[in-house]
Amino acid sequence: MKKTTLSLVFILLSISLFAQYDYSPSKEFPYGKANPEAPKQIKDYEAMIGICNCKSTKRKQDGTWNDAEDMVWEWKYIMNGTAVQDQTLKTDGSHTGSIRQFIKDSSRWYVHWYSSKTPSTKLPVWEGNKKDGKIILYKKQKAPNGTDGYVRLSFYDMSKTGYKWIGEWVDKTETIVFPTWKIECTRSKKI
Repeated sequence: MKKTTLSLVFILLSISLFAQYDYSPSKEFPYGKANPEAPKQIKDYEAMIGICNCKSTKRKQDGTWNDAEDMVWEWKYIMNGTAVQDQTLKTDGSHTGSIRQFIKDSSRWYVHWYSSKTPSTKLPVWEGNKKDGKIILYKKQKAPNGTDGYVRLSFYDMSKTGYKWIGEWVDKTETIVFPTWKIECTRSKKI
């Protein structure tokens, strides 16, 4: 009886341990899956999951635009399908990434960003939501002249074939908008 009980406890424990990885990336699902127990907003990034080939263009100091740079942007579900991670692989050898978590208590996405070019002991955080088919995220930042405002990051035109992204500085009322970076992505691989 004691041996049977121990065996049963071991089996149940094993099942529960493996169940906590049901939605993580695996051989069968290399980009993971959205956990049905996660907030429904976990699917906000669904169109991006997988790999896209992208063209990234940044604004120069003089206000003109640099030539487009090739990059790969990879997205996957992590933390057993309750969060999203992305990483960029750029032709100059630099890499960036984010961990994206939706917090139910505040009803917002929180995006923690990191970079191989600018390692940091404290990661910058953007926050926001999906509205009208766009994911819009904000982080407070003053303009070079000291005006209060935000860096606004927007994902839009999201579909099975790709998506677009733009980084802009906006004033507090969002009447002044200054684009600083834009990215256009075309689907390479999807889940």
